[in-house]
Amino acid sequence: MRDIDRSDLILVGHIIRPHGLTGLLRIVSYAQSRETFLAAGSVFLHKAQKELDERKVISITPYRSDYLLRLSGVNSIDQATVFRGFGILIRKDSLKKNQDEFFWHELLGLHVYLITGEYLGVLKDIFPTGSNDVYVVENQGREFLIPAIHQVIQEIDIPKKKMFVSPLKGLLDLS
Repeated sequence: MRDIDRSDLILVGHIIRPHGLTGLLRIVSYAQSRETFLAAGSVFLHKAQKELDERKVISITPYRSDYLLRLSGVNSIDQATVFRGFGILIRKDSLKKNQDEFFWHELLGLHVYLITGEYLGVLKDIFPTGSNDVYVVENQGREFLIPAIHQVIQEIDIPKKKMFVSPLKGLLDLS
């Protein structure tokens, strides 16, 4: 395998267990769609202190609420069993996004400010809802839930690790 810096990789899922006898892997995906795996072309399997194991993605198909992943060189239940519990990583540069889109790993840890300049806190968590994501911003034990919508999020500056928000009336109780 080529040398790869782990900071160039992002976790996109994990292997639950083998599926059937022919080397299929049942996985949980953290990616928005199966296209993420196909576009990456290959994945890196990792568990604890073990070396990364790069494998070519042959196919990925939906299965109930999970996916079935076929990788190169994994052709039997015995070969698949070895990877139970492994994380699945891909190269960050294989991910595609629009200009005004950001990946969660880019947003987590940003310092969040009101457009007035007042410091709100650090973006600690993100959770999806039906219509938009919600950012969890924490500051000294206080927690603010910020909807990730254009009316509220005014600016995101990844290099400076800052986000500026203009809360909707009544959204924040800063007193």
